[in-house]
Amino acid sequence: MSAPVPEQAAPSARPRIPEQARGEHTHSEPPAPGAAPRTVQRHSVRGQILQALRVALVDGELIPGEVYSAPVLGERFGVSATPVREAMQQLAIEGAVEVVPNRGFRVVERTPRELAELAEVRALIEIPVMLRLARAVPAARWAALRPLAEATAAAAAVGDRAHYLETDRAFHRAVLALAGNQQLLMIADDLHRRSQWPLTSAPATRRADLVADAAEHMALLEALTAQDLPVVQSLVREHFTGAEA
Repeated sequence: MSAPVPEQAAPSARPRIPEQARGEHTHSEPPAPGAAPRTVQRHSVRGQILQALRVALVDGELIPGEVYSAPVLGERFGVSATPVREAMQQLAIEGAVEVVPNRGFRVVERTPRELAELAEVRALIEIPVMLRLARAVPAARWAALRPLAEATAAAAAVGDRAHYLETDRAFHRAVLALAGNQQLLMIADDLHRRSQWPLTSAPATRRADLVADAAEHMALLEALTAQDLPVVQSLVREHFTGAEA
């Protein structure tokens, strides 16, 4: 089921990642054949590139185990290699890629065990916080989060996995923000994002899975509003377990 939503990429910033971007070196690779560079607006270039790369990761365009070079990806986006490298460094911090000296960045190969461990840690953090919030937060505050839950449902309905993951994190952040603990928000959001990077050779997420996942957000809001603590605990744990699949 997730301090502000990360920068949104322009709709055009979802290009396919060319084969040539998977590089052995970082200076002399040719651009993708026949692919006209997409121009990224100069303001917030790094943020737009970062968002486009995140979309490419969750959509499976960046393949686990493959190495991608910044200059070729920069040509594809119509920018220099510098903002691509900066964005990739951020992705390395987030655990999505690792630096390969003199070559570029390798997409991390994730395992089901890693995903299960992340789900366990998230449950240890978020369930006690949500139970405490359920006892203390008035119903009107929960009602104000309904548009965020509806946004996840809208993204799920059209099968937009990348946008769903953004709205999912936004929902969780809004819930946890009611605890008033900025350190909690940063840690929980980092764990949440790490749990969203795809597994090695993972099957494509079905729209029905996203729709079912999104429905749990609304059910959670109803349980929080009703101060139904057993249901809150069950829903959050089930939500994290389902995210492992």
